[in-house]
Amino acid sequence: MRRQWYLGFGVVLLIIFFTLVLLHDAISFCIALIPLIILWVYDLIQKKHTILRNFPVLGHIRYLLEFFRPEIQQYFIANDEEELPFNREDRSLIYERAKNVRDTIPFGTERDILKVGYTWALHSLAPKHVSTVEPRILVGGPECKKPYSASRLNISAMSFGSLSANAIMALNRGAKLGGFAHNTGEGGLSPYHLQGGDIIFQLGTAYFSCRNEQGNFDDQEFAKEANRDEVKMIEIKLSQGAKPSHGGILPAAKLTKEIATIRKVAMGKDVISPAAHSAFDSPVGLLHFVRKLRDLSGGKPVGFKLCLGRKDEFFAICKAMIKTAILPDFITVDGAEGGTGAAPIEFTNSIGEPLEAALVFVHNALVGINVRDKIRVISSGKVVNGFDLVSNIALGADMCNSARAMMMAIGCIQSKQCDANTCPTGVATQNARLQRGLVIDEKKYRADNFHKNTIKSFLELVGAMGLNNPSDLKPEYLMRRVSAECVKPFSEIYDYLKPGQLLSIDIPDNLKKYWESASAEKF
Repeated sequence: MRRQWYLGFGVVLLIIFFTLVLLHDAISFCIALIPLIILWVYDLIQKKHTILRNFPVLGHIRYLLEFFRPEIQQYFIANDEEELPFNREDRSLIYERAKNVRDTIPFGTERDILKVGYTWALHSLAPKHVSTVEPRILVGGPECKKPYSASRLNISAMSFGSLSANAIMALNRGAKLGGFAHNTGEGGLSPYHLQGGDIIFQLGTAYFSCRNEQGNFDDQEFAKEANRDEVKMIEIKLSQGAKPSHGGILPAAKLTKEIATIRKVAMGKDVISPAAHSAFDSPVGLLHFVRKLRDLSGGKPVGFKLCLGRKDEFFAICKAMIKTAILPDFITVDGAEGGTGAAPIEFTNSIGEPLEAALVFVHNALVGINVRDKIRVISSGKVVNGFDLVSNIALGADMCNSARAMMMAIGCIQSKQCDANTCPTGVATQNARLQRGLVIDEKKYRADNFHKNTIKSFLELVGAMGLNNPSDLKPEYLMRRVSAECVKPFSEIYDYLKPGQLLSIDIPDNLKKYWESASAEKF
């Protein structure tokens, strides 16, 4: 509300100013001054703002400038590469691909390729044509009866409530057009998700869409939703990159009666999911829950999502896989750089492992216990272009999820008002007036176009590297400048385990303490 108040106040000030300029007679001039005099008196006697008490009327200019600062910074000051979390170059690329317009650049790269951290892929002198590169991958382990042929790029978890009904429908219809999957987020399966696109049904700690009146997991409610034809995979959310081990947040400002009914929660309060699950409390319990969901869904792929934290706890899950002989069909690794909604600043800035290192660790852990070929790894966190897919898959993933890039594809302008219900593009708001601007049957094509053009770029890169299958990407195909004089392949930057190495006596020293302290019985 503060932003709207100052916008309105600024307009009033401008009207008064121009009125004073245009008026010539003294009486009208004095009448026009009355609002400013009232404001001057109010500023003097109010006690909340020191600036306004010391500089009545004029002090409001400071707040007006503060109000417009993000837009001034974004449009006039920041260069193409320095904005965060997504710079102008990334956003422009997303918009161009979503609109299906020219996405090439002239006159060479503007990046400093001698800068430490610069990363590139090694091409081949025997490239493959894009039409020969395999675009999809099968998800489903030995116990899965209904494996899913997935795109290498899908829509990451974003809930109805966090996003508007129009945004959810545009994304899902785009997924239907492009043949890719749409993750519901922990807010549950709403009618707006059921527009014909493939669904990854996510279960968070609050079990929205499959909970009883007490907020606990309900077998029958889950089975009813999970056995829908649209639902292709089920994902248990253990934690997420924006706020690991915190629980999801839906601010009360964005809670409507419809959302409250779908989620089975009370109106008027922030909806904060529990930090941990109540359906299990140990690694062994998690895997038994995986099997339970697989059985209740008729054998669909079931996995879990996490932002990597304590390494001994992930090793505990690995030990539980060995002990129970139960394997998830996939694991989604969310990087600490991920995040589409509301989160405490300390969690966003200072908790969780960044995607790159987390991805390598999870891949290594599964290789180390000899199950990597049975479990798909999905990476999530700032996936924008074809090279992001190449690098994540080369590091250890099988496929990628994207959230904020998909939001931008349907109109998001990174105004960073996701938690305030004031998103100007109608993407992340429950305000009906703002939602009206997002035309579903227009934006669904934007989502489809972005996916199609990004996958095309990805397949071209894989072909340029001389490969027919993205699964053949290896860390040695990626190079990084680690100092002014030194360049290394990723296979030398990160240590990669041999199959079964964690089950031998040859455990690397940097992992040994975590492996030995891990227990399948507790996190």
